[in-house]
Parts: sequence; C-alpha cells; structure tokens
Amino acid sequence: MIIVGELINASRKRIAEAIRARDEETIQRVAKKQAGRDASYIDVNAGVFEDEEAELLQWLVGLVQVAVDVPCSIDSPNPAVVEAGLERHQGPALVNSISLEQSRLDGLSPLLAGTDHRVIALCVTDEGMPQTTDDRLAVADKLVNHLVQKGLKTDHIFVDPLVQPVSTDGAAPLAALRAIAALRERFPEVHTICGLSNVSFGLPQRKILNQTFAAMAIAWGLDGAILNPMDDRLRTTIIAAETLAGRDEWCERYLNAHRAEELVR
Repeated sequence: MIIVGELINASRKRIAEAIRARDEETIQRVAKKQAGRDASYIDVNAGVFEDEEAELLQWLVGLVQVAVDVPCSIDSPNPAVVEAGLERHQGPALVNSISLEQSRLDGLSPLLAGTDHRVIALCVTDEGMPQTTDDRLAVADKLVNHLVQKGLKTDHIFVDPLVQPVSTDGAAPLAALRAIAALRERFPEVHTICGLSNVSFGLPQRKILNQTFAAMAIAWGLDGAILNPMDDRLRTTIIAAETLAGRDEWCERYLNAHRAEELVR
C-alpha cells in the first residue's frame, strides 16, 4: 500500500499551533513518526493560513525534507501555492491534487508537464463530483489522457474516485469500491487512492469504519491511501488485507510485522 501520511495538516489544531509558533521540532517529530510507519509520502498542508500559505508551505517542505528521506505530498487547491512548494522541494514530489476543474487543470498542468512529479487526479469537474461508476471513469479517462499527453508516466498518476461519507449516502462506499475496481481494470498501470477517513465522517467510533473500509477497498484494488500511519489497528488491517489480497509474496511482510510485534488486535 502506498501511504500518504496525513498528519502535517494545518486543519489539525496541534499542527496549526506548531506552524504559528514556527515550532520546527514538533513538525519534524511528526514527519519522522509517519516515515517510521511506512509512509511513502508526507503530506504538507498550510491551507488555514490563507495569506501566508505559500510561504508556510515552503517552510514545511524544507523542515520535512531535512528530517526524513521521504518525499512530500504538496497539498493545496491553489496552483500558485503548489508551485511555491515544488520550488522548495528537492526531487519528485506528489501533487495533491489536480482535477477537471478548469482553473486547477490550467494552473497545475504546466507545473507537471515533462516532470517526474507524481499527482493525485480527483474525479471531479466544474459541474461537481460524478455519481456513477461510468461517470467517474469518464472523468478519469480525460484526466489520465491529459496528464499522459503532458508527459507524465502512467504509474505516476493516482486516481481518486472520491469516497463520500456513508452517513450522508448509504450507497456511497459501494459506489467508490466499484469505481476502484473499474479504474484498475481500465488503467492497470495507474494507481488508485482515496482519503480513507472520508467514509466515516459524521459517525461515532470512526476508526472501526475506516479499518473495515480499508480492507474492503484493498480487496477491490485500492493500492494507495491518505491516512494516519500512527493508527496501529488500521496499519494491522492494511497489512493483513494486502496479504489476503495476494500482494504479500510468501506472507513476508505479515511475518516480519509479527516478529517485530507490530500487529495489534
């Protein structure tokens, strides 16, 4: 599973306080903890500081890259802020995210063209989020073709079908799972990804729903997720689900996690 660690996000009170105080130690400690729990990317988001977002995102990128050997996920809907983050970033980053919304498509495409950056492609347009599997595929098809034409490799693209909360639509999780399976069949070299905790928004004991949905999504083909790597039960669920889905040859990762006493009930 390609894990994007979600914890360095200014919407989290403790992180916002650390950013406001320019608390380098806290930011770097959170980055190190996520990298130590198999995060493939460390998401950095300074979105609540609207007037200073670009400057603060650059500050976060610099801190994270000093602390860990893991690339950043540059997280902002503002192309100018993403550009600032990429200017500071050393090596290929993950851009979170592009969509078929015209302003975002036009603003981010030049930053990605001909580079080795990775990108999350959201299945959303100026008309909103598509509801059916076929509609999601149609949006994904346009996005993937557009990005490939701009010179991105297919395996550098992460398509997010957008998981909606089950609290507002009981059919939403199954619709997302069907979209994941369809995307994997249509674009076998493209990754699928989602914000895992979206599924449980508005409900109590959200971790139970997140863990269960993670196992289901892996079975349907999900190979990337934006999540909290410090959630031990979720991490255990992912390791077990990938083993059962045939993605862990000879159960090597599962056995290594067991020997390291990393599996929790």
